[in-house]
Amino acid sequence: MASAIAAPTAWAEAPQTPAPAAATRIAPVAPGTANPSIWPAYDYPVPTRAEHETRIAALMARMTIEEKVGQLVQADLCCVTPDDFRTYKLGSLLVGGNSGPNGNDLSPAPDWLKAADDFYLASVDKSDGGVGIPMIWGIDAVHGHANIIGATIFPHNIGLGAMRDPALIERIGAITAKEIRVTGQEWTFAPTVAVPQDFRWGRAYEGYSSDPEIVASYVGAMVRGLQGPPTGDNLLAGPYVIASTKHFLADGGTDNGVDQGDSSVSEEALRDIHGKPYGPAIAEGVSTVMVSFSSWQGVKMTGNRSLITGVLKEQMDFGGFVVSDWNAHGQVAGCTNDACPQALMAGLDMYMAPDTWKPIYNDLLARAKSGAIPMARIDDAVARILRVKARLGLFEAGKPSDRPYSGQYELLGAPEHRAVAREAVRKSLVLLKNQGVLPLAPGKRLLVAGDGADDIARQSGGWTLTWQGTGIDNRHFPGATSVWGGLKQAVEAGGGKAVLSPDGSYTEKPDAAVVVFGETPYAEFQGDRAALVLDPQLTAPFETMRKLQAEGIPVIAVMITGRPLYVNPALNTADAFVVAWLPGSEGGGVADVLVADSAGKPRFDFTGTLPAAWPRTTLLSEGALFPLGFGLNYSAQTGDWAVLPELDTQSLTGDSRVWFNAGTPAARWSLMLTGTDGEVETRVTTLPTEALGGRMRVTAENYKVQEGAKRFAITGGNASVQLVNFDAVDVAREANGDVMLLVTLRSWHAPTKARIGATGPGTRGFAEITLPVSDDYIRYGIPLKCLRDKGADVAKLIRPFVLETEGKADFAIAEVRLGSDAQQVLPCI
Repeated sequence: MASAIAAPTAWAEAPQTPAPAAATRIAPVAPGTANPSIWPAYDYPVPTRAEHETRIAALMARMTIEEKVGQLVQADLCCVTPDDFRTYKLGSLLVGGNSGPNGNDLSPAPDWLKAADDFYLASVDKSDGGVGIPMIWGIDAVHGHANIIGATIFPHNIGLGAMRDPALIERIGAITAKEIRVTGQEWTFAPTVAVPQDFRWGRAYEGYSSDPEIVASYVGAMVRGLQGPPTGDNLLAGPYVIASTKHFLADGGTDNGVDQGDSSVSEEALRDIHGKPYGPAIAEGVSTVMVSFSSWQGVKMTGNRSLITGVLKEQMDFGGFVVSDWNAHGQVAGCTNDACPQALMAGLDMYMAPDTWKPIYNDLLARAKSGAIPMARIDDAVARILRVKARLGLFEAGKPSDRPYSGQYELLGAPEHRAVAREAVRKSLVLLKNQGVLPLAPGKRLLVAGDGADDIARQSGGWTLTWQGTGIDNRHFPGATSVWGGLKQAVEAGGGKAVLSPDGSYTEKPDAAVVVFGETPYAEFQGDRAALVLDPQLTAPFETMRKLQAEGIPVIAVMITGRPLYVNPALNTADAFVVAWLPGSEGGGVADVLVADSAGKPRFDFTGTLPAAWPRTTLLSEGALFPLGFGLNYSAQTGDWAVLPELDTQSLTGDSRVWFNAGTPAARWSLMLTGTDGEVETRVTTLPTEALGGRMRVTAENYKVQEGAKRFAITGGNASVQLVNFDAVDVAREANGDVMLLVTLRSWHAPTKARIGATGPGTRGFAEITLPVSDDYIRYGIPLKCLRDKGADVAKLIRPFVLETEGKADFAIAEVRLGSDAQQVLPCI
C-alpha cells in the first residue's frame, strides 16, 4: 500500500530574507505565488527555553512514527472517543459549532469538564509503552465562551470595532480565557483578524472593521488578554489559554464576499490590508494561526507554501504552529478530505480533520513510512506543536479538573464579567439619527416593540450555543438580559412604565416607542448575501414604526445586525436610529445609553462610531450613506432630516438556502412528480393536480398560512416528489460544514418504504428513512454529507431534494431548505 503513494515535491527550508527598507515589487512566478521579500519581517518574542527544548528533543527521540503522525491530527468531539485518542495518539480535540459532550451541544458546564478529563487521561495513557503526550482542546470562543450555557457573551467583533477601545478588548480577552478554563479547555480559535471588504460576506461580523488599522490596533490587545504577555510561560498556572489568529489570509477579501471563495487582489493589497493584523499578533506571541478556506489568485491558502512557509513562518518569524480550518485541506488542488499531503508540505502543522481524522491519519502514516513525506517536515511540525504545549505548561498541569479555575462555575457569567460585557455594549452603540427624542425620560410610558426586542439568541447572533445560533431561546441564557429587559428595568427604576408589544399595539398611548428589528442569527457561508438588505419577512417592524409615528408617538429604532445594511425606510421613519450590532448577553447596555437619569441627563453618551461605511443602496460599491467613523452623540447638532431615497428591494432579497416555502417552490425551482412505472413526469403548477396515472393527487393544506403546504395522497406503487433546479446547485461547502437538508412535513399514512436524497448528472445519493404518522408538522434533517457519502455529487445537483415512497402514502410538505436546526435528525442508512 505505501509503495503506491507518489512522493510530493521535496520539502526544504527556505533561507531567511530580511525585508528591504524600500521593497521593490517582484512579479510572482505564477498567480497565487507570494514573494516573501516584500513582506514585513518580525521577531517572534516567545523565548526559546532550554528546558523545553531538552524535553522536546527527548520526547521526539522516543516517539514512534505513529505517535508523531498522531500529533498532526485534530478530531472533532462529534466523531472521536477517548479510546481513539488512546489508540491513535491524536494531538488535539476540537468542538465544532454543533458538537457537545454526550452528543448534546447544550450540555451543562460540568459535562464539558468531565469530557476534558476523559480525553486528557486517554491521551496521557502510557500503558502500551507510548510517551503519552497530553492533547489540547480547541473551541470557538469567538465572543466569550459562548458554547456554554450561562457564560458571558460579548458583542461580536464588529460591535467591538465600533468602540475604538483596545484596553477594553484586552479585558474581554482575559475574561473569556478565565471562563474557558472553568470547563477545562486550553485553546480558543480567536481572535478573528479578518478585514472585511464586502459585507455581503456571511462572516463579516467576525471582523472588527473594514479598516486594517483598526483591526491591527485590537489584535495584540486580544491576544494579550487571552495568553498573557508574550514572555509568559506555564500559562495554565495562570488564567490563560492559547489563542489563534484567523483566517490566514484574506478571508475578508474574497471576490463578492463569497465565503471560502477566491481573492483576486494584488499581493500588495494582500499584504497591506489583510496581512497587516498579523504583525501585532506575532509581536504578542500568538501561539497558533489558522489557515483560511479561501484562495488567493486561485490557489487555496491551505496549500499555499509561499504564504504559509515563505511569508508567515520565515519572513514573519511566526514560531507557533499552523492549523487548518474544518476539512479545508480537502479543497486543495489534488486533495480530498481523506488525503492531502500537499497541505503538510505547504507548511501546515495540524490538520483539522473533524470527521475525517482516521483516513487523514492513515494516509499520512503510510506516506511517512514510505518516505513520500520527508521526516524532516513531520519532525518540524511535531516540534512546533510540542513547543506550544510546553509553553502552555501542559506537561505539568495534570488533568483539566485539577487546574486553577476548573470547576469554578460561578465564574461563568460572573457579575464582574457581565459588567465588562455591558460596558462593551454601550460603547459599541452607534447613533445614526436623533431628532431630539433621545435620551428617553425615565418617568414616562415606554412601548417596546419589534420582533427582536425580547430575544437574547437573536441579539447574540451566530456562534452562540449552536453553530448558527438557532434553535435556542431566552431559557438558554440564565442571568442574561434582552434589550427589552434592560429598557424595562431602566424605565421602571426612574418611576416610569414599560410595556412589551412586538406588533406595536397598545391600550394606553405611550410617550415614546423603541422598535427593535434586524437580522436573525447565521454563521459562515449561511450568512452570505447577494445584496446588503434585509429579507422581506424581517421588515415588518418598518410598518410598525410608520403606524406609531402616524399616531404621534416618537419612534426610536434599534437595529440588531452583523453588518451595515440598506435600511433607508427605517431611517426615514424613525425619529432616532441606533445600531446595536450583535450585543450578546447584556442587552441592558442599550438602556444605559438610551434612558436618561432622574434629572433627564444622559447616564452615558454615545461614543461608538461606524467600523465600516454604511451603504446608500444595497451595494456599497454604489456609495456610502455614512462613512467609516461616523457616529453622533448627544452634543451633535443634527438639524432637519433630509429624506433618503427608498428602493424597491423585493427582487434583491430572498434566501438561496430556501428551496420550497409556504407550499411553493422558490424562483427558478420546479416541483416535479414522477414514478418508476413509465408514467409521464408531471410539473405541479395548479391545484388540485393528479399525476402518475391517477395514483397521486396533490392538494393544498394549511400550515401557518392558508395553503402553506402541499399534500400528496398516493394510492400505491412507487412515487417520487422532487425539487428541480435546471442550473446545477453546488452545496459542497454546506456538506463539508455539517449543514442538513431540511424538510418540514406531516404524515397521515406512512409508506411501506421511503428514501430521501439528491441527484445530479450521473450521480445519486439516498438514505432510507421512516415517515411515521404525526399529529403535527416535523422538521426532519438529513446531513448533506450523508447524501454525498451515498454517492451524490453535491457540487452538481439538479434535483437536490427527492423523496421516494413505496406503497400507499399520504403526507404534506411545507418547507424544504438548508440549515442545521432539525427537530429530528434522520439516520444515514
